Amino acid sequence: MTLFIKDIKFVMIKNRVSLIFDEHHEGLRTEKEYDYGSFIPQEYLRATPLDLPMVSEGEVARHFVNISIKNHHVDKGFYPLGSCTMKYNPKLNESVAYFSGFKDVHPLQPVETVQGTLGLMFELGESLKELTGMDAVSLQPAAGAHGELTAMIMIRKFFDRKGEKDRKIILIPDSAHGTNPASVTLAGFKAVTIPSLKNGEIDIEHLKKVLSPDVAGLMVTNPNTLGIFESEIMRINELVHRAGGLVYMDGANMNALLGIVKPGDLGFDIMHLNLHKTFSTPHGGGGPGSGPVLCKNNLKDFLPVPIITKQQDGSYSLNFDAKETIGKMLSFYGNFLVMVRAYAYILRLGIKGLKRVSRGAIISANYLKTKISKFLRIPFSGLCMHEFVASGKELKKEYGVRTLDIAKRLLDYGFHAPTIYFPLIVSEAFMVEPTETESLNTLNRFIETLKTIIEEAKTDPDKIKESPFNTPIRRLDEVMAVKLLDVRS
Repeated sequence: MTLFIKDIKFVMIKNRVSLIFDEHHEGLRTEKEYDYGSFIPQEYLRATPLDLPMVSEGEVARHFVNISIKNHHVDKGFYPLGSCTMKYNPKLNESVAYFSGFKDVHPLQPVETVQGTLGLMFELGESLKELTGMDAVSLQPAAGAHGELTAMIMIRKFFDRKGEKDRKIILIPDSAHGTNPASVTLAGFKAVTIPSLKNGEIDIEHLKKVLSPDVAGLMVTNPNTLGIFESEIMRINELVHRAGGLVYMDGANMNALLGIVKPGDLGFDIMHLNLHKTFSTPHGGGGPGSGPVLCKNNLKDFLPVPIITKQQDGSYSLNFDAKETIGKMLSFYGNFLVMVRAYAYILRLGIKGLKRVSRGAIISANYLKTKISKFLRIPFSGLCMHEFVASGKELKKEYGVRTLDIAKRLLDYGFHAPTIYFPLIVSEAFMVEPTETESLNTLNRFIETLKTIIEEAKTDPDKIKESPFNTPIRRLDEVMAVKLLDVRS
């Protein structure tokens, strides 16, 4: 049933609200009355009708469509943000997440009334354990960084229980995600940086020198933020274990490993996943997110409570009795509808489909890297995984055109810019992640557009520095935009 806004009258008389349909909906005519006077003070009740505009469905649709195209989003165009996996998410998963049996569930309902919900969460956890090679899981953390913090607190408690409270250092490669040092610090550890070699991988010799009884573990993203798989990761993990430490994997780049490599098989003790990046939830804008933590048996007792368990009779329960748990990391269990999307995504693709996802992402990234390397410097040679980093250092030096200027100019051609100035170890960094969902035609258009912009930078640098020209808002004062953030204009 579809009703125009103009077909609905809102009538408010003192503390009574009635919703009345027009006469031409005679068969649907209904009236509901609600008495708010008993719990809302009289001074807060409206005495006059709302001055709502009377507009047609078409006008409403155009209004919101016009608002939507002022912003860039993945339904509108290519969104190659490196390290963020801004891929197209199937609309089927959105529909599933909107089923009333999912979206209307309340976290305080009795367990026996949410058996389907708990069953979905349990099965999702089992699927994630299988994909990662881990033994236990908690879906509770609400985001990637929240998962990092959860894991670090678990590691801290692990060593406290062992009587090794002097282990206060977590080693982090210089190519790490920016949230890693913050999570380490919040958990009470000290972050110590491990440099990268010229090939972009961890400097093992430096790692050997800093491993000591003070080290609690290593926190590593694999593939790292340069898009490079740590080829010596099993040796690295063995060295850390031999020194008595644990190894944590930031799973934000799991989009490159699905169905190909299991982190648990590589020697990792604990990790997190980003369901909102790898497993189909629209990403960006600050949420929603989900950052499940998975671990080996040596850490499972420290997972947040409650733990979802399956009983012998097939029913599901919430177990709060874990004696070594770090407690709760969230008021309730997590962002459930993100889990629904992830479960639908996994079921629809299966292990073969998930493997194709990662292979497609890797092929797309290497295709772009090879083509772009002909006109933009790539600091790290060889094959990449799902993303790669280029550098605009020479353009800045010779023509005064910064990576920021190239990013702004891309907006004029209908492309969102890749991640820029990250990772910090690459000067004028230009980080591209094409994902598996973009067509060859889109990738080729991006290549040709970027090539055109590079030529413009050489022949007419002032034009690049003044771009963008075709966006609803021209170039902002970057410093002012940070200080006075306004995302509503």
